[in-house]
Amino acid sequence: MEWLSDPGIWISLATLTALEIVLGIDNLVFIAILADRLPAERRATARRVGLALALVTRLALLFAITWIIGLTKPVFTLFEQAFSWRDLILIGGGLFLIAKGTTEIHNRVEDEAESENAKGSSAKRGALFGAVVVQIAIMDIVFSIDSVITAVGMAKHVEVMAAAIIIAVIVMLIAATPVSDFVNRHPTVRVLALSFLLLIGVTLVADGLGFHIPKGYIYFAVGYAIFVEALNLMTRRRRKPGPERTGG
Repeated sequence: MEWLSDPGIWISLATLTALEIVLGIDNLVFIAILADRLPAERRATARRVGLALALVTRLALLFAITWIIGLTKPVFTLFEQAFSWRDLILIGGGLFLIAKGTTEIHNRVEDEAESENAKGSSAKRGALFGAVVVQIAIMDIVFSIDSVITAVGMAKHVEVMAAAIIIAVIVMLIAATPVSDFVNRHPTVRVLALSFLLLIGVTLVADGLGFHIPKGYIYFAVGYAIFVEALNLMTRRRRKPGPERTGG
């Protein structure tokens, strides 16, 4: 346990934890959007289950480092481009995110989601909860692979990697409800979040095809869009007449 007194270990833990939190943003947004499809009383449960699955998946993959490294080895070549199992998983996950984001935007714009939920029976809602959990579990695997590979590349001690992953998931668990409530309270922010998932899907497909797009560009673009939308929300609130202005 002498490594606990090494300042470099703590610096590595802090850096890796921050990176894991950043890499978990897309996972958190995906869970928040999927959970919103459920009845209000089941959304918090879905978010907790989703993040618990993310934690279990990442720790399981972390302790299977040899298998993870094996996923990066080419399995076949197509048009002079080598593909590994990691590439195929990223491409599949990216296509799923693009399809899911497009579908959710369509439902939001066409206002079909509320009408379908209103007509559904309790049995149908139960099936929907199971479907949401399955989709979260599938995307947890996709997001966790990159997260674990990043952790393995940045830290030498498995304990440090595991601690960083646990701390990051705890932070996401704390932030899950406020983030979800904010996204669902503002329709335009929800569309921005869905657009963010579309961009993440594109980056995953590109990464699987051998074209690496730094996620920093995606986070900056979406962060700037959210900043502009925050200014719009502030302006809208100031323009809204208050009780003292209407005399009522």
